Amino acid sequence: MMLYLMDIWDSVRGFMASGGDVLWLVAAVLFLMWVLMLERFWYLNLIAPKEHQGIITAWSEREDSTSWHAHRIREAWVSQAKQDMNARMLIIKTLVAICPMIGLLGTVTGMIQVFDVMAVHGTSNARMMAAGISMATMPTMAGMVAALSGVFFSTRLDAKMKISMEKLKDSLPHH
Repeated sequence: MMLYLMDIWDSVRGFMASGGDVLWLVAAVLFLMWVLMLERFWYLNLIAPKEHQGIITAWSEREDSTSWHAHRIREAWVSQAKQDMNARMLIIKTLVAICPMIGLLGTVTGMIQVFDVMAVHGTSNARMMAAGISMATMPTMAGMVAALSGVFFSTRLDAKMKISMEKLKDSLPHH
């Protein structure tokens, strides 16, 4: 088991080395994005239902649910629930959007290295240029994969939040 983990670590370290320093930045952004998305999934599945049930209970215990003031209170509670649910979603969407840009930064730095090798050693040394080309392509690929995973799961998270909010609104009848 320990040997297997060492092999995995060596593979990850080799991949990160082939992509250069920008690949570590992509990994950090990806880690932060996934921590925030997992927190939102946790909130949506465990915390929000309890909060929504509290709102529904408070609404059903009200004697007045038809006046203008009651409607404003309902709107305020729904708005607060929506605000709590959408917390950190803007950060998640921003991280998703910058992943490909960070990957392109890796492309630029890798190509600079290729041009540097070409300037020092000429265009005939393909082995030396290969390291720069690897540093140009690996972060781009990693940034796109990170962005795709973020787009897929943040879209699912958004849809689940909208459904949850609609259920809350439907559970608060107003006449």
